Amino acid sequence: MTYLRKPDWLKTKLQSNAQFVRVHKIVKDHGLHTICSSGRCPNMSECWNKGTATFMILGEICTRSCKFCNTITGRPLPPDPDEPRKLAESIYLMKLQHAVITSVDRDDLEDGGAAHWAETIKAIKLKNPTITIEVLIPDFNGKTDLIDLIIAEKPDIISHNLETVRRLTSSIRTKAKYDTSLKVLGYIASHQIVSKTGIMLGLGETEDEVLALMDDARSVGCTILTIGQYMQPSRQNIPVSEYITPEKFEEYKQIGLQKCFKFVESAPLVRSSYCAEKHVH
Repeated sequence: MTYLRKPDWLKTKLQSNAQFVRVHKIVKDHGLHTICSSGRCPNMSECWNKGTATFMILGEICTRSCKFCNTITGRPLPPDPDEPRKLAESIYLMKLQHAVITSVDRDDLEDGGAAHWAETIKAIKLKNPTITIEVLIPDFNGKTDLIDLIIAEKPDIISHNLETVRRLTSSIRTKAKYDTSLKVLGYIASHQIVSKTGIMLGLGETEDEVLALMDDARSVGCTILTIGQYMQPSRQNIPVSEYITPEKFEEYKQIGLQKCFKFVESAPLVRSSYCAEKHVH
């Protein structure tokens, strides 16, 4: 199998300062998980140096095995009932103004972890009353009664990623379905909560398919879109099909804005939570 050489615009170096070390210590001391490290996010230095991080709840083991993802797959441990408190305390110590929360898929749980999600949001708000919150949720198999538990806690943004175009969904995502994800995004928007989604490029999609995805997302009321380059996290994951140029990412950004997305973050190193604090306002 041939692997593409990574272009210069995707090469980043880990940089740390006192704030990076401080954030790392708080995360470690409280036994928390971040998608920054488990997902090998290229923006980890930038975000952690600014004192921000995207937290991953419900453990670090996922019940799905999507071909693009580096998160561990297997049989998860039971949810930590003290996790909401520990996360709320960590965010307080970090003095965050905006927090992003995501999770692994927990198909092993009857409610997919929705009640734990709700308790986490509630605990964060109680300890940090002025904070704004974005949550990046699983699809919960399209069960709207479970999504209702999260909506009831009124996070500022609810995000759910389409990840890729319709044609490629079945080949790179485990169990998740394109139309189920669209349903989730539409249900969020119907409750007057900001609905957000993200996709990766370089998996073999065509431009027409990307534009069709934009139209699909807008048709259900999604107003924020992030577009980034897929980068193979390990040899066990699906290889990169193509490295998209920064100029093409900028073109997609302008097209997305023309299609009336309120925010479009589109660049090779963009990930779901990149510049998330801007989207609240």
